[in-house]
This record gives sequence, structure tokens and C-alpha cells, in this order.
Amino acid sequence: MSTDARLIIKSHLLTERSTKLKAENNEYVFEVERTATKYTIKKAVEEAFKVKVDSVRTLIVPGKMRRIRRDPGKTSAWKKAIVRLKQGESITMFENV
Repeated sequence: MSTDARLIIKSHLLTERSTKLKAENNEYVFEVERTATKYTIKKAVEEAFKVKVDSVRTLIVPGKMRRIRRDPGKTSAWKKAIVRLKQGESITMFENV
């Protein structure tokens, strides 16, 4: 698997819960590549944002049943990573969000 940070980290997730995690625990939430491991996610965040990562928690979000007109379908499952930064570190790009 490639270790390019742009291929591993897909997007930053901004929800009420992720905002609360950022304020209380210095944790940031990302949508990541489904095949990425905790180690590769840690290295990608450190490389992309020039910060030190303390820990990484991952979970796979299952797809949901959706309906398009009369045909049922299912959205794809995706992987979420909750990244805790070391004390005093922050990602400045997401501070004003």
C-alpha cells in the first residue's frame, strides 16, 4: 500500500461530535482509505500536518440502505480514524472551523 498522505487521508470530518472531541481531547476525525492501518494513518497525519500523533482509533462505518425511486440499494462502507495529538500540538488548518 502507498504511504502517500494524500491517498490515505480522504477528508476531515466536521460534526458536532468531532468538534467536541477536538475541544476536550485534542482529537481530530478523518475519513481514511479503507485498507489503511493505524500505523500508516499515524505516519500520514504526521507527514501531512507536521504534528506528533499520540494515538489512533479506527472504525469501519457500515453502509446504509438507500432507495432510488423504487430500487433498493446500499451505500459503501467507509473507514473513520480518530487521531489524538500529543499535548500542545494542534492542526492550525482546522482551528477556525
